Amino acid sequence: MPSALTPSTHRASFAIGNEQTAKRVVDLLTESFFEGQAAIAAFEGAGGRWDITVHFAEPPDQASIRDLVGIAAGDEVAQAITFDTVEAKDWVKAALEDLVPVRAGRFIVHGRHDRSRVAPNQFGIEIEAALAFGTGHHGTTRGCLLLLDHVLRARHPRRVLDLGTGTGVLAIAAAKARRRPVLASDIDPLSVRIARDNARLNGVGNLVQTIQATGFSAPQFARHGPFDLVLANILANPLRQMATPLAKHLAPSAQVILSGLLPHQAQSVIAAYRARGLVLKRHLQIEGWSSLLMRRA
Repeated sequence: MPSALTPSTHRASFAIGNEQTAKRVVDLLTESFFEGQAAIAAFEGAGGRWDITVHFAEPPDQASIRDLVGIAAGDEVAQAITFDTVEAKDWVKAALEDLVPVRAGRFIVHGRHDRSRVAPNQFGIEIEAALAFGTGHHGTTRGCLLLLDHVLRARHPRRVLDLGTGTGVLAIAAAKARRRPVLASDIDPLSVRIARDNARLNGVGNLVQTIQATGFSAPQFARHGPFDLVLANILANPLRQMATPLAKHLAPSAQVILSGLLPHQAQSVIAAYRARGLVLKRHLQIEGWSSLLMRRA
């Protein structure tokens, strides 16, 4: 992403009360600006609140920004947006300054400005500033990365699926660690594009195949399966609903990493997969979120 040094940086700041609404806002803002016009960053704060900051190269149309945010998050959030001007600096770098590296086992998720902090024995996963949502700074992603690191220390899966890939962090992690192809799917076309771009940025564009798909309807699932490892960081209800089709695409002794669920939802998800012949191997709780490792018996 090119540098953008300007006489001043124009900033919009606001807070969102939950992750799903924050993602809708970030997706809408990302679609609404050309590359180089705005850098968008979302960070999880205390109590599940998400703080969103948008840096603009030029003074933004404040009414239009409020309208966009209002579409995704409601008028109350839109009216609470604060606009200000900050000192001259590289505005793309400014969006990354607070995006500190996240370490999970051998994996480290970082921005471009922290490339030098990746040790030789670590797998660095770089995320662009404008695509800062879903970068490992959430308990679910960290839980999945820790479980993935645990799995890869003992086993060497050949066929890997990242279901609901989002920004592609998990698919990139698996591809970097194994140097083998990974199928990454999402129902959202924007997420598919972002995951593809991030895979290329991280040097695994030739290993990560991204597809837009609902459930397991696409022919690529049968072509690439059965899978030795499935990563699914989505939500509890979809995880329960997909238990049967997911199990049908598993190889013998396959392992499944499931996340995106709250601790009180974990038992119902575990029960759904136990009914399909899987057993629970590990259960992590990070920042109020559960991540599960299950294995086909």
